[in-house]
Amino acid sequence: MHYLWQDHQLKPHLTKSFKLSRDPKFLEKLTDVVGVYLTPPQNAVVLCVDEKSQIQALDRTQPGLPLKPGRCGTFTHDYERHGTTTLFAALHVLEGRVIGQCYPRPRHQEFLKFLRRLDEGFPGEVTLHLILDNYGTHGHERVRHWLAKHPRFVLHFIPTSSSWLNLIERWFAELSQKAGRRGVFHSVKDLQQAIREFTAAWNAKPSPFVWTASVEKILEKLARCQHRLEQIQPGCTKSRGKIK
Repeated sequence: MHYLWQDHQLKPHLTKSFKLSRDPKFLEKLTDVVGVYLTPPQNAVVLCVDEKSQIQALDRTQPGLPLKPGRCGTFTHDYERHGTTTLFAALHVLEGRVIGQCYPRPRHQEFLKFLRRLDEGFPGEVTLHLILDNYGTHGHERVRHWLAKHPRFVLHFIPTSSSWLNLIERWFAELSQKAGRRGVFHSVKDLQQAIREFTAAWNAKPSPFVWTASVEKILEKLARCQHRLEQIQPGCTKSRGKIK
């Protein structure tokens, strides 16, 4: 069987995950967000905002073996948990720098605190365009009330099941790969300190993520995916209910 896989370039041990959005306003939201990326508003700041919740402070049960020629780094499969933290972060699209703050929980109270930090971090009357998802915290009544008093905040919601549209998710992947996955944390404080150090190092030499895909190219790719899924299970890509 192994030789057959090699002959046909099959790699069953490798997988990719995806989920096609069934948001009834998918095209409207997609066009809005991609438009902000490709044609940023004049005299404004574009921020990609999200929270990374339940980041675990993991301590391996035994020390890992370091890298050496011919051998990759290792760590034990089991671990001890020492608590979790939630990171609220905003990626400055043009500059590439990140504003982040750790909180114990991902509630609307913490989101309001983070919005106030952004308000203080960008003084003046400059308009702040926030790209974020449809998490309930972002549309909480108290959040809407605060935003009504701060009209310079303009929100752009991505479609459901479309986290790939939010560039902060790309930075979260960098954080997980380079600061979290192989880290050893004896407490939540150690984890938070590692997150702060990674953020500071990133901001010292920020690397902006540049969006290049047009709406048309995205729709072409999604149409191929939708066609294939409908062949496997008819009706599985249709919209369900009303989504704000």
